[in-house]
Amino acid sequence: MTHPDASAAAPLVLGIETSCDETGVGIVRGTTLLSNTIASSMEEHARYGGVVPEVAARAHLEALEPTLRTAVEDAGIRLADVDAIAVTSGPGLSGALMVGVGAAKALAVSLGKPLYAVNHLVGHVGADLLDAAGGPGHPVELPTIALLVSGGHTSLLLVRDLVSDVRLLGETIDDAAGEAFDKVARVLGLPYPGGPQIDRVAADGDPKAIRFPRGLTKPKDLEQHRYDFSFSGLKTAVARWVEQRQDAGEEVPVADVAASFREAVADVLITKALAACRDFDVPRLLLGGGVVANARVRQLAIARAAEAGVALRIPALSLCTDNGAMIAALGAQLIMAGHGPSELTFSADSTLPVTDIQVTR
Repeated sequence: MTHPDASAAAPLVLGIETSCDETGVGIVRGTTLLSNTIASSMEEHARYGGVVPEVAARAHLEALEPTLRTAVEDAGIRLADVDAIAVTSGPGLSGALMVGVGAAKALAVSLGKPLYAVNHLVGHVGADLLDAAGGPGHPVELPTIALLVSGGHTSLLLVRDLVSDVRLLGETIDDAAGEAFDKVARVLGLPYPGGPQIDRVAADGDPKAIRFPRGLTKPKDLEQHRYDFSFSGLKTAVARWVEQRQDAGEEVPVADVAASFREAVADVLITKALAACRDFDVPRLLLGGGVVANARVRQLAIARAAEAGVALRIPALSLCTDNGAMIAALGAQLIMAGHGPSELTFSADSTLPVTDIQVTR
């Protein structure tokens, strides 16, 4: 279950998120969002066409202190006022995670506050507790199926209890959806990051122009990978289609390719998510992660969920991308559920399983 605010006595929690290329610091009181500050190093990675772990870690080191100061100022509090610190301990890029974990431990020790090491993916589910405008939050309706889609993750979860019962149903077996967007954008000569660029170009294209493959959707694949995803074959199919046109000296219809690729990704994501809702008799679906910013993913989710009689929740975009507020919100839920803090011996875990909602040692 999720634990709503009882009063102004709800815990004041500062959350730190550094799992990839965004340095996020958020402050919440229970489920009320006080500040959500994000510093992105995306521009530094653009020259390489993707996230470089060493560059990300260095950017976190540089951005963390000013991001922290801004978050505290925006929240109108002092650091000493917080009741607890929460930090992403995994999954993510090892070096990037270490920066956030180290900073969180230093803050906890210097302030004499309890520290909660939490799971990044479950944090995305916790984002739905918050109102991006700063109003009072609301409980996450449970159980729910959660589809988390970002540059590094494509995961399908069954969430029965936010702080004690999260099950991984399936995940990508190769490229995450966000990675596929980046790679296809490169094939089409579009800049990094690929998601927004393909979304922009696809608006003028025909999503039915080219029937690109839908990975792991054939009957034989569904037997073993009913809730898993694969985008590597789709990425390769797009590259080969474009190469064939170029080799034949024909113009590549970039808008149609982008729209058809985007349709294939959205189709697979929503089809598998709603299949999980049906199979587990859960009439709720929650979307999270940066790829939720994709217009077609949202459109298809809204239309198909309505057809299936499934209630759809999509947090505000500022809470879908990696952020510290969702980590703080999950930390607050753990506190209100009576969970004790993590020991300072825990470390960053790049492959932390989603079933480990909190790392205690």
